[in-house]
Parts: sequence; C-alpha cells; structure tokens
Amino acid sequence: MERIEKLKEFLVTDPHDAFVKHALALEYSKLGDDTIARRYWEEILERDPSYVGSYYHLARLLERTGEQVLAIQWYEKGMIAAKTAGDRKTYNELQAAYEELLDL
Repeated sequence: MERIEKLKEFLVTDPHDAFVKHALALEYSKLGDDTIARRYWEEILERDPSYVGSYYHLARLLERTGEQVLAIQWYEKGMIAAKTAGDRKTYNELQAAYEELLDL
C-alpha cells in the first residue's frame, strides 16, 4: 500500500500523468482490485489513446473478468495505436494475445 500512496502523491502534482496512472493500475491489479485498475487504464486511454502500454493490460483484465467481447475491442484498438506509433513490440504482444483469445 505504501507504493500506492506514493504514486497517488505524484498524481496530486500532475493528475493526468499516464505513467503514474498506469503504475497505479498495475498495483491495484496485483492486489486483485480489478475495478480500480480498470478505471485507471480506461482513463489513460480515453485521454491519451497513444499510450500503447495500457491496451494490453486492460484487455487482459477484461479477459480475466469474462468480458471477452470488450477485450477483443481493446486489443484491436491497441494494435491500431501501436501500429500508428510504430511500436512493433507492443503490436506483436497485442496481436499474440488477440489471436490466443480468438483461438486462431
């Protein structure tokens, strides 16, 4: 919880810091609090769709909570964003998870 509190302090300085929000989402996800983790990842991607690192984690969370249709949509959005950003590594990770979900 100490890490979460420290990250929240950083958000006071810059409430839109995607890096800090992503780190918070990861911390909450580790604790099993998918609701808060999801909220942070959705906020990041709503504000900054080019923050490609959050697509994978949000989609995996949605898979884990049984929301496969939404997970597929986020993987697809993430692949588009990663391709646009020229981020081949993230694109490949998203594509592999997407194909695994679709059982291709």
